[in-house]
Amino acid sequence: MKVIKKSNAMIWRQLIFLFVAVGLFGTGGYAVPKKSYDIVIYGGGSAGFIAAIQAAKLGKQVALLEPSQHLGGMNIEGLGGTDIDNHAEFQNSLAVGGLALEFYRRIAKTYGRAHEFEDMVSKKAKRFDLWRFEPHIAQQVIDQWVAEYPIAVFYGARLKEKRGVEKAGNRIKRIHLDDGQSFVSKVFIDASIEGDLLFHAGVSTAVGRESNSQYGETNNGIRGETTHAQFAVKVDPYKVPNDPHSGLISTIVADELGTPGDGDNYIQAYCFRMCLTKDKENQIAFSKPESYDRNDYEIYLRYLRAGGKLYVPQVSIPNGKTDLGAWHDLSHNLYGMNRGYPEGGYALRDSILRYHRNFTQGLFYFLANDREVGQLDGALQKEWASWGLAKDEFLDNGGWPRQFYVRDGRRMVSDFVITEHHIRQLEPALLPHPVAMAFWPPDLHSVRRIVKDGYAYNEGFVFGGDWWRPFGIPYEAIVPKSSECTNLITASCPSSSHVAYGAIRIEFTFMALGQASAVAASLAIDGKKPVQDVPYVQLQKILLEEKAVLHLPETIN
Repeated sequence: MKVIKKSNAMIWRQLIFLFVAVGLFGTGGYAVPKKSYDIVIYGGGSAGFIAAIQAAKLGKQVALLEPSQHLGGMNIEGLGGTDIDNHAEFQNSLAVGGLALEFYRRIAKTYGRAHEFEDMVSKKAKRFDLWRFEPHIAQQVIDQWVAEYPIAVFYGARLKEKRGVEKAGNRIKRIHLDDGQSFVSKVFIDASIEGDLLFHAGVSTAVGRESNSQYGETNNGIRGETTHAQFAVKVDPYKVPNDPHSGLISTIVADELGTPGDGDNYIQAYCFRMCLTKDKENQIAFSKPESYDRNDYEIYLRYLRAGGKLYVPQVSIPNGKTDLGAWHDLSHNLYGMNRGYPEGGYALRDSILRYHRNFTQGLFYFLANDREVGQLDGALQKEWASWGLAKDEFLDNGGWPRQFYVRDGRRMVSDFVITEHHIRQLEPALLPHPVAMAFWPPDLHSVRRIVKDGYAYNEGFVFGGDWWRPFGIPYEAIVPKSSECTNLITASCPSSSHVAYGAIRIEFTFMALGQASAVAASLAIDGKKPVQDVPYVQLQKILLEEKAVLHLPETIN
């Protein structure tokens, strides 16, 4: 064997090259690969996975970073399809186009209902049932669809809580995850509900309710009178009835009403969207959580004693299942118990989620098994006892959704802010350059349960009415101020007030914004422009070619 001797200098050069190649000079003293892409998308929910598909279709190198272990967001976590065409007064399926429509088309095909779906679309007919699905079917469709494209998907990819975003001037240079990975990209898209990438990139954000005076609105801030989903019966809120000094029972927060119209940092309630079944062969019985405390459910007993009728599950998605939500006067919507979630650290968020999970698990067990519940309303208990978790859903979490419904997080504050005025469309010209349609009533669950006039009171619900109209979401509302960041777009935290966001926060709208964000990011890259300078004419052209809905017929407006 021939031996080749190397000089010390040559050996050191090769070692240095090796260290650099594998990233051993990264932070923390271990390998930190710095991955580079055209577009990096943070968040794999409705906006995120659609943005990734659209960007890949346009030939861009795409990385999709999902903090959890699953793509799809609420589509796969129990929300069995946004309420498309489930309202007697309007047909919002007319606003579903582009890749959002393709998603529902693939869902229908998986159920063997492709012909019915296409017939419905061609006739512009109204069929609520054809838009519905089970969580595992949505996950199957999304995973298979994303796999059709060269998209690099990273699971458990959570932004570092501190120094997670590295900037050079007003551009993001690199982002860092808490597992040590780093990503370089020409354009970034924040597709999370929490708006973490926006915030850590130094972009202005808002949390909670603005005062009515801030934007000249009438439905923002503290509600002087909340009528929607208000208590149907009078419920004493005190541990010792009629004794304010005894303290408050569970689910009620110690807070004064405040001045109507003033702003605060309360956010609308979160809940789990539960996939339940009556099929005994596919059922996991409700069980007590380790932290179960019967006293937590005293308000439900008082409600029943006062003659109230509590909610029960109902079949709402295929194969006899429910996507049980919470929008009632008393349910598993925990008003005021999520305060601090959007701006909280990961530990706080996890604790809030665990609290909601334990409370909800305990509530279902309580309703199905507690002796006094049966005495007060035997039919209610019999119905709850007939339901259980679905064995074939959320297989990695014992039949429980892994995520709960974060209805509200951070909202970007840009040069253009969508407000109540735009929803009313008193001046349609105020909505330039639409990239997606919002077609849903302002939908904001109560933010807290307090004492008013001596009884339990839900404060903050805003829903529906005859004052709103579907509206186009302007491109200006999904890009930050240029002084703050020029290579970042948000597909899920648009610049909007609390009230306006309530009309936007629908899954098919997030999908449409995800598609628009990806097209805009691609144009910014191709034109070597800040995202704020993307020519709308080009953006509009591609979106229309992709069958996106940017306007509705005047008869609908």
